Amino acid sequence: MKLSRRKFLTSVSMLAASTALPLNAFSFSSDKKLKIVLVGTGVRGASFWGRRLVHSYSEILEFVGLCDINPGRLEYAREYIGLSCPTYTNFEKMVKETKPDLVIVATKDSTHHEFIIKGLDMGCDVLTEKPLTTDETKCQDIIDAENRTRKKLIVGFNYRWSPYATKVKELLQNNAIGEIRSVDFHWYLNTYHGASYFRRWHGMREDGGTLWVHKATHHFDMLNWWIDSDPAEVFAYGDLEFYGENGPFRGDKCRTCSKKSECEFYYDITKNKHYMKLYVANEKYDGYIRDNCLFRKEINIYDKMSAQVKYKNNVTLNYSLTTYSPYEGWKAAINGTKGRIEAWLDIPHLKLASIDQAEMHAKEMDQSGEEELETQPIVIHKLWNKYETVNVSFPRRGHGGGDNKLLKQIFETPDKVDPYERTAGLRDGVMSILVGIAARKSIESGDPIKIAELTTMEPRVKRL
Repeated sequence: MKLSRRKFLTSVSMLAASTALPLNAFSFSSDKKLKIVLVGTGVRGASFWGRRLVHSYSEILEFVGLCDINPGRLEYAREYIGLSCPTYTNFEKMVKETKPDLVIVATKDSTHHEFIIKGLDMGCDVLTEKPLTTDETKCQDIIDAENRTRKKLIVGFNYRWSPYATKVKELLQNNAIGEIRSVDFHWYLNTYHGASYFRRWHGMREDGGTLWVHKATHHFDMLNWWIDSDPAEVFAYGDLEFYGENGPFRGDKCRTCSKKSECEFYYDITKNKHYMKLYVANEKYDGYIRDNCLFRKEINIYDKMSAQVKYKNNVTLNYSLTTYSPYEGWKAAINGTKGRIEAWLDIPHLKLASIDQAEMHAKEMDQSGEEELETQPIVIHKLWNKYETVNVSFPRRGHGGGDNKLLKQIFETPDKVDPYERTAGLRDGVMSILVGIAARKSIESGDPIKIAELTTMEPRVKRL
C-alpha cells in the first residue's frame, strides 16, 4: 500500500490524540518521505523501531541518522537494520545535520527525558519507547518541554493493541458488567523472562526506575485504559528477596562463571548470534554486560511488588508483580455493579497444558509477523445469572499481536477511527509511570502517595 507523508503525519497526530490534538496539528505541506532519526540501537531500537520499519514502510519514511554512545553497536545496528545513513555518537550534532521530522527514542530508560526534551526543543516531534521516564522530576521536565515547544510526543504502548486486551475493553465499553467498582490484577514473570531484567541494566534503579516503572508501566497503562480514569493515590509494598545478594553464589558473568554447571539460571548468550554481535562484541566500548550475574550485590530493585491504587472515579485496584514465577502469565478480575469479568493468559493449569516458557517468550518478542491464531477465554459472570464465555483468537508473536496492530494503525490505516481509543499520548505516558513512581515512593516512606502532588498534571475522573 503506497502511503504519502501526509498520511503518515495524520496517523502520528491521531496516535497522540490523548493530548487532544486536532488532526491538522502537523505540517502537511510536503509529500516527501518522512525523515527519521533513531537514538538507542539496542535490541528494541534495532529490531522494532529500526529493521521492521525499514522493511515494511520505506516507501513513506527514511532514516537519516542513527545515534548511540557505543560506536561498535551503532555500526552493527546500521548493518542489521539495512541502512546506509550516517551514524553519530552526539545526538545534538545528528539532529542539527540531518534535520529530522521525527525522533525515535529507544535508549536506557533513565536517559529518555534527555533525548525527548532535546528533540522537542530542536523542533522535532518525538516517539519514545515506554516508559516515558523514570521519576517525577524528569516527568515534569517533559511536560514542560511539550507545552513550551508545542511539538508532539507519542509513547509506544503496544499491550492495549492486542486482540485479547481489546476484547476486555469492548466488553467494558458495552456495559457487560455495569459500572466498574474494583479490579484485581496479578502479573507473573517466569524465571526466564523475569530473571533477564536482573541480568541487564534494568537491575539498577538509577537506570530503569525499578520494574515498578520499566515493566509495570505496560500494566498500569492497560489498566488505566480499561478503568477509563486516572490514578489518584497509591500505597505499596516491595522488597528484594530472591535475586541480588540473596543468591547462593555469584560470578563475574555467565560466560566466565565457575558455577555454570550448578546454577539453574545459567544463560548461554553465545547461542544467540545476534546478541553476540550486538552486545558481546562491543563490550569494550562501554562495558555493558548483557549476561551479567543475577546475584551481583549491586542489584537494588524490587523482585516482589504489590500495590493498592485508588482512581479518580473511586475504582480501587489491587496489583501485584512477581518476578520469579514458575510460569509467565497474568490474571485479572474486574468487578462491576452488574457482574464480574475474569480474564487471564498463559496460566498452565487453567489451560491444562504444558508450556515451554523459553519458547513462549521468544514468540512474544518475535517481530517476523503473525502466525496461526490461538484462542483463549474471557468469562463474564452476571449477577443472578449463569456465566458466559467469550473466546478470543489472537497471534502469539509480537506481544500477542499488539505490535503488528499498532504499526498497522500508524502506517496502513491512519484515517480509521479507533472505537477502543487505543491511541497513547503524553497523558497516558505520564499517568502510567506515575503509578509506579508513587509506589516506589510509598515503599520508601511508608505512606500513601497522591498522584496530583507529583507533577502539574492533575488526574481526571474520565481518562480522555
